[in-house]
Amino acid sequence: MDFTNRGAQSQTSRSTAAPASTNNTTNASGGGIQHSLKKLAKNSQEPSWVRIMTVILLFSLTILAVSVVMLFYFGNPHESKFINGKKVQAVFLTNGQVYFGKVKEMSPKFLDLESIYYLNSQEAQPAASNKEAAKTTNFSLVKLGCELHGPYDQMIINRDQIVFWENLRDDGQVSKAIAQWIQQNPTGQQCKTSDQSATPSTTGSTAADASKKQ
Repeated sequence: MDFTNRGAQSQTSRSTAAPASTNNTTNASGGGIQHSLKKLAKNSQEPSWVRIMTVILLFSLTILAVSVVMLFYFGNPHESKFINGKKVQAVFLTNGQVYFGKVKEMSPKFLDLESIYYLNSQEAQPAASNKEAAKTTNFSLVKLGCELHGPYDQMIINRDQIVFWENLRDDGQVSKAIAQWIQQNPTGQQCKTSDQSATPSTTGSTAADASKKQ
């Protein structure tokens, strides 16, 4: 028996079978790489339109948010530009009250009014000799600040309580009365203390009692 030939044949068959296995492994790995590359290329092409639409949507939302914030904090420029800082403004409220002063700030939520005046009405009784005469109403301009609750000379008014506002001419009665008040009070408003304010009423009641005794 020729063992030499059998060993040679066995080695030959092993050597010939090895390349086939190597080729199969190479083909399998090569096919997997090509499949991964095709899948990656497909995934990179699909989101292109989605990315563009996402960028456009985010940009539009950003512009909208900035516009809302600017409108909220800076007010309506088409209305605030009509404020004349050199004139007096009149603010008419829904309850019928009117305040005069300087509009310092205006926003969609509130109006900031300073240097405030308002009208005080008093009915004048007709003379005793003319009982048929109608009652007349006299108006006087009052400077805000010396009221019982002691407010500052500033008022923050909700916009939903305002009917309208307007600039006043310098030759109007209210503007003239305000100018006269400022001229007569160069150091500003001087409010009476509680003791001083109680003195007139006490004196008045005493005088009334004395007249009754007589």
